[in-house]
Amino acid sequence: MLILINGGAAFTLIVMIRKVIGGVSLILLSFSFTAAASKPNLVLITLDSARADHMGFLGAKSALTPNLDRLAGESIVFEHAYAQAPASVVSHATILSGAYPQSTGIGEIGGTLPSSLFYLPDLLKAQAYRTAAFVGSIDLDPWNGLAQGFDRGFQTYDAGFRPAIPGDSRPPITARRGGEVVARAVAWLDRNSQTQFFLWVHISDARAPGTSYNSAITAADAAIGKLIGALQQRKIYLNTALIVVADHGESLGAHGEDAHGVFLYDETIHVPLLVKLPQGQPAAKSAAARVAAKVRLVDIAPTLLEIAAIPVPSQMQGQSLLRIAKSTSSGGSAGDQPVYSRSDLPQCGFGWSPLESWRAGKYLYIRAPKPELYDLTADPAAAHNLAQTSKATLDTMAAQLDNFDRRFSGEAAKSSAELSSSEMQKLASLGYIGLQKSSGSAAAVAGTDPKDKIATANKVIEATLARDQSKPDRAIAALDPVVSADPNLYLAQYTLGVALARKAQYTEAAKHLHKAIELQPDSAWAHYQIGATLLKTGDFKTAIVHLEIAAGRLPAFAPAHLSLAEAYEHAGKTEDAKRERTKAGKK
Repeated sequence: MLILINGGAAFTLIVMIRKVIGGVSLILLSFSFTAAASKPNLVLITLDSARADHMGFLGAKSALTPNLDRLAGESIVFEHAYAQAPASVVSHATILSGAYPQSTGIGEIGGTLPSSLFYLPDLLKAQAYRTAAFVGSIDLDPWNGLAQGFDRGFQTYDAGFRPAIPGDSRPPITARRGGEVVARAVAWLDRNSQTQFFLWVHISDARAPGTSYNSAITAADAAIGKLIGALQQRKIYLNTALIVVADHGESLGAHGEDAHGVFLYDETIHVPLLVKLPQGQPAAKSAAARVAAKVRLVDIAPTLLEIAAIPVPSQMQGQSLLRIAKSTSSGGSAGDQPVYSRSDLPQCGFGWSPLESWRAGKYLYIRAPKPELYDLTADPAAAHNLAQTSKATLDTMAAQLDNFDRRFSGEAAKSSAELSSSEMQKLASLGYIGLQKSSGSAAAVAGTDPKDKIATANKVIEATLARDQSKPDRAIAALDPVVSADPNLYLAQYTLGVALARKAQYTEAAKHLHKAIELQPDSAWAHYQIGATLLKTGDFKTAIVHLEIAAGRLPAFAPAHLSLAEAYEHAGKTEDAKRERTKAGKK
């Protein structure tokens, strides 16, 4: 006789065996075991724009991060962790896939995560994990932002932002404070804490305008404290692994850069990273509490898989942080890995040279039209360029970066943004001539060095923030002189066009959006914005062409389908209009 008693997540197995041998004997065997379960819960917290040197557990003197400092006391702290890009969407693609930007195919003006790419939520969902994401920025919204495909594998993906829509008087919704993001995540926990889960929480307070940077870091820390408290109150904290990491940092004026997205110095690439292992995890006993070796964001997905005892696909390009921690002693740097980073915003946003960096040993090498080499041990602020005086070291670092690039030369993900031949023909029919397909490569260094144009980048990026804050007048005033001085800046033309459309200056807006498409013909958002703008001017034929491209590239973005349906109706294409309304979820 076999009895199975369910006591929550634990089960007791009682086996009774009756056997007669010259009498009656009864043997009772009883033992307990944890349900298949026993896999730990996984929580990934990503901080937007959080600098490593503002964390108390990494040496900051000001008490900005009390909750993270307490968490660090029971975690493995990686003192030298580096992002692979100074940009949110690109970095998160790497964090969630364990692949470098060349393989994710994601750029900072958009793209779609390749379905062939191994993706952490997918892998965990296949192992019976409940999966959920709660994000604080429209950039990471798979339906209304730049992160197309990021919802794959997530059973819940809480975003729900709204971009600027021509003709819509409602202000865009582009960000959510960390406290609200965590509150939504906690509500989800209340429904799912009794099953093994993977929870990703993205907190973007540090990039929020209108508050001091230090205050924003403290607000992000407070939100993390609330999440940790919720795990403790529900008595699941001990069986939960937490990884806290920033997607990138913030320049705050260093090297002349006000924000982030262009340069690859430590201010934007060195990030905080800590790993709190679940109670009883064997790796916790042999891992160093503080690890001085260089590690990378590409290592995070393999780490979470190892904690969950799930095989790491060989295609993942990072390695488990636990293995690095085991091989290093406190204060040592055994297992130190070279670190690759790149920035494609200078190229795709402004038409300048891309940037790549290589950190190896004590040196930082930046590939640019004017190459840079720094000894970060002697010069942690990267203030003294050794490129002209240390030629041998420069050549060695450059050769190492060349070798790394060659690994991806034949297998880099084809950019999902690249125009098809039919799309090129459609645009040619509208008079767009000489359009070039984006190369998607950051290896070639030519043209304008971003160092020489950082003041322009600062103005344009500040204007994009004003646009997102529903301050179109401010954006227009900032960008008018910029595009007059240099009309060949995609991000300036696009942002100005969107701001003018917000002011209902549709004819003028369309001129700037037309120029933006000439500069970046594969920008799905530029096609949507000009198509929706042309609807307001009555140019339905031209609007249809742009909206067909936008709707094809942004299949989950309902406003694109609704705008295309409206254009079809004006053109007498009733059935086509009905089809697009169905795609938008409207009858």
